Amino acid sequence: MTPFRKNPHESPPDLAAIEDMAEAAFAVIPPELRQHLEGVAIHVEEFPSPEIEAEMELQSPFDLLGLYSGVSLAEKSVSATPQDLDRIFLYRRPILDYWCETGEPLSAIVRHVLIHEVGHHFGLSDEDMERIEEAADAAAAG
Repeated sequence: MTPFRKNPHESPPDLAAIEDMAEAAFAVIPPELRQHLEGVAIHVEEFPSPEIEAEMELQSPFDLLGLYSGVSLAEKSVSATPQDLDRIFLYRRPILDYWCETGEPLSAIVRHVLIHEVGHHFGLSDEDMERIEEAADAAAAG
């Protein structure tokens, strides 16, 4: 009888592992776009806050994988005083749930969610975000 060996993938990735994936995804965003993200904080949390859940009228906290919080560059005024930081939130548990449901690589899901939220920072359309994601996917592939 062979001794039981612990599967290294038995435990789901923790917050730090998702943060590492987000940093890697951020690094492959084209430089001409990344330069406009200076000062945008990226946070990884387990779930959206109860306030966000209520504000967005979510049926479940698992319904939201990520969120951009701030004023998009398209709506910012040079003379306006910022009221809050621009932030991107990635929600670990909903991302992991989606990962389990789809079987897609976790790093690809994190990259997709991050790029989608970056798109909201720029005030981009879904089509624009798809082009950015395709460029990031090509850069990540090597």
